[in-house]
Amino acid sequence: MTVYESPHGQLELRDLSVTERVFEGLALGDPDRIVLSDAVTGDSLTAAELEADIRALAGGLSEAGWGAGATIAILAPNMPAYVTVFHGAAFAGATITTINPSYTAPEVAHQLQDSGAQLLVTVSAALETAQAAVSGMDMPIAVIDGDGEANGAMPLSSLMSAPLAAQVPVDLDTHVLALPYSSGTTGLPKGVMLSHRNLVVNVDQALVPVPVYPGEMTVAFLPFFHIYGLTVMMNMYLSAGAGLVTMPRFDLETLLRAIQDHKMRMLCLVPPVALVLAKHPLVEEFDLSALKVVISGAAPLGSATTDAISTRLGCTAMQAYGMTEMSPVSHACCDGYLKPGSIGALVPGTAARIVVPETGQDAAPGGKGELWIKGPQVMLGYHGNPAATAETMAEGGWLRTGDLASVDENGSFAIHDRLKELIKMHGFQVAPAEVEAVLLEHPNIQDAAVLGRADDTGDEAVVAYVVTGDGQVPDLAAHCEARLAHYKHPAKVYSVDAIPKSASGKILRRVLRDAAAPGA
Repeated sequence: MTVYESPHGQLELRDLSVTERVFEGLALGDPDRIVLSDAVTGDSLTAAELEADIRALAGGLSEAGWGAGATIAILAPNMPAYVTVFHGAAFAGATITTINPSYTAPEVAHQLQDSGAQLLVTVSAALETAQAAVSGMDMPIAVIDGDGEANGAMPLSSLMSAPLAAQVPVDLDTHVLALPYSSGTTGLPKGVMLSHRNLVVNVDQALVPVPVYPGEMTVAFLPFFHIYGLTVMMNMYLSAGAGLVTMPRFDLETLLRAIQDHKMRMLCLVPPVALVLAKHPLVEEFDLSALKVVISGAAPLGSATTDAISTRLGCTAMQAYGMTEMSPVSHACCDGYLKPGSIGALVPGTAARIVVPETGQDAAPGGKGELWIKGPQVMLGYHGNPAATAETMAEGGWLRTGDLASVDENGSFAIHDRLKELIKMHGFQVAPAEVEAVLLEHPNIQDAAVLGRADDTGDEAVVAYVVTGDGQVPDLAAHCEARLAHYKHPAKVYSVDAIPKSASGKILRRVLRDAAAPGA
């Protein structure tokens, strides 16, 4: 067995709940400093106000019976009050399941039923969906904004009560604190059980290679319902004494203005936003000179795009890696691990293996295989789904990520693609991400997705979908000739208006695969 260890060594495990960890960060500085600000409404909370609101909501939830043993669902976009709700519930000893606010009523209903939620907290804009979702269920709804009573729901303010002085006791290692649902790219979404230990240790792990400094601000457009936004934005920044400008939805001009006005040093994003920063003309209209670090996660980002961002913005652009089942961070770039195309090195206290799927043996040095991860940030399992847990967790506590990876002699890892998305072409394997990265180097291509379509021989053809400024398909033969082996060249290229993606930025290849080819 070949096991790769983090160059950062081990990490001391601290016996804190995730809210106690955030309270530590809120105490790092002036209690009257703004730590949460809404980019659209201007609503804000100081460090003192946020802690007071969390304690008051925790007290009210406990009194109402929605504390220890209860599961609370949040259906809302990013906003300052989202932090109050999440941590108020966490401090009260509850489990929180976070729901995508763009979900339809049936999708919301599935997650409510599967998670066993007993209270749904939402916003007025999503109230109609929320009410349709709970139809036939005995589930109260609390509305964050406005007077919910007029619509058969209670205002969240009615749940504020005497502040809770201390964390409701929970087992930090086994209590299910957060229950986010995986993206569901293969079947129905699954609830991922994460403990206080998982989330606290992952904040501390990530802060080693990616330091955040007290008093600085960043933009939080990555959704809090997703583990990337929840851990890296909400919990990591607040725990470090920093603050967030929240955005309910992505808007390029709002993002650029926030970076400029707050002189932001670091920005965490996903590949679709990275592409926009690399290519959109609006970027030139703003002063982004304070921006020094751009980190992309959630899906692979080609080195050409990384280089384009670095050159255009005069910053260091890099990748990190994680997944919901790892709370989510397992790898991040830092000094000494900034190799092009790399996701960096393992974060502290984390081990990895590269396992060849066909043999179950560890790959030779530099070879490709499935990335397996072990560490204190690895999930407890899938909620109510022991079969899926057994399929994902290998003996010894190793998590099978499903990603094809390699590691070099320096300990820098690279992700090549999802194992299940590899295209089988004439006995060769083609990684869609590799072809997509080459297509995105073309000046007329704004976005791209690649997948395999079976032909009459049982082989798979490489098919590309591209977004261009004029809707025309460029001639890619010469472009690909110098960059890709012939078997990797797209056999067909279609122009589309947009590439379907999940909220975290992952390409939804199944949507493209299930749809008829354009013009067919």
